[in-house]
Amino acid sequence: MGEQTQTQTTQPPSSLPENPSPAKSRKLSSHSSPRTAAIFLPITRLLSSDDVVAAALRHLRSSDPVLAPVIDAYEPPKFENSDTPFLALAKSILYQQITHKAGTTIYNRFVSLCGGETRVCPISVLALTPPQLLQIGVSARKVSFLHDLANKYRTGILSDSKILTMEDRALVSLIAMVKGFGVLSVHMFMIFSLHRPDVLPVGDANLRKGVQMLYGLEELPRPSQMEKLCERWRPYRSVASWYIWRLSSEANGVQGKAESGETGAGSPKGPATT
Repeated sequence: MGEQTQTQTTQPPSSLPENPSPAKSRKLSSHSSPRTAAIFLPITRLLSSDDVVAAALRHLRSSDPVLAPVIDAYEPPKFENSDTPFLALAKSILYQQITHKAGTTIYNRFVSLCGGETRVCPISVLALTPPQLLQIGVSARKVSFLHDLANKYRTGILSDSKILTMEDRALVSLIAMVKGFGVLSVHMFMIFSLHRPDVLPVGDANLRKGVQMLYGLEELPRPSQMEKLCERWRPYRSVASWYIWRLSSEANGVQGKAESGETGAGSPKGPATT
């Protein structure tokens, strides 16, 4: 089956609460290494905690009065995806550069081949042959991406424990080693699957357009300018980005309706680019 191409639109910063509620637990895939977690400090202040989202909104309203009306115009975002990192990365590959409907169809077939969603792990993915994956509509390039991801788990380069506990900058470099993942794809994964609070996808065109609109800039800000323009949002740039995507999407005549999918339930749909 062929894939339907589509240009997708992204949608979506300080005091933290003294006692934020713990982030919702997340399963680990079967090839996560338990000893890896001891190497990294666990990240507990995640956007899956309502307290952290509330703290983010308080900070953003006070630190950026221009953004405050945009925040008031929408319900707070919900970051509810609980997929294992491996499953979320595999799902991201399958949804890349196709419509959400087509991606869901192919994803469901892929899960069925693996024996169910709970059985999607490096071993089960490596057991799938290219002809099997091609038959359910996965492109040849994505077959190579899936197998490269699974192989990096098999060899220990990646693990769910590493991904869940590694600091942001190192994590970007690590996941970008996987075929099919550029920095923008990793940023989207960090926001909508890992619920990291302070990620700014400077390479996303719709985020840049939204920042241009928000501040009334004459020109589209370059990625190198975005860090400075959005500095006041730290340490909640992920949440601010969510609202800027909503602003940009509605301005482009696209409904900002949240959809579940590769970017996580309750979040505006992210780009399917690498």
